[in-house]
Amino acid sequence: MTTSLITVYGIPNCDTVKKSRTWLTEHGVDYQFHDFKKQGVPAHRLPDWMAAAGWQKLVNRQGTTWRKLDAQAQAAVTNDDTASALMQAQPSVIKRPVVEWQHGGQVHISVGFAPDQWQMWLGRAAGT
Repeated sequence: MTTSLITVYGIPNCDTVKKSRTWLTEHGVDYQFHDFKKQGVPAHRLPDWMAAAGWQKLVNRQGTTWRKLDAQAQAAVTNDDTASALMQAQPSVIKRPVVEWQHGGQVHISVGFAPDQWQMWLGRAAGT
């Protein structure tokens, strides 16, 4: 069986990240955790995340960080480039977690708590 490599990106004290990590652990899924606060946002991964999910899904416009931005800063986020700059400057604005699931030469990306999607990926990794 091909080995899967899973990376969970987020902030450890985020409730959704905690819930996601608990779900993965309870399902016996090994993963690496990338802490935005300690390790920063991996700028080289942002283009893939935006291609898979869209900047509109990655930028959490319901979150506290977004709401604290002034109207001008919010209005300036209009495309991949401006969203990428904001996500690098304000990691807490990213909807969490971002999960990368590499298996069989493919990389799957999910944003937020997505147990149904992860369960499907587990089935593929197990060959079902």
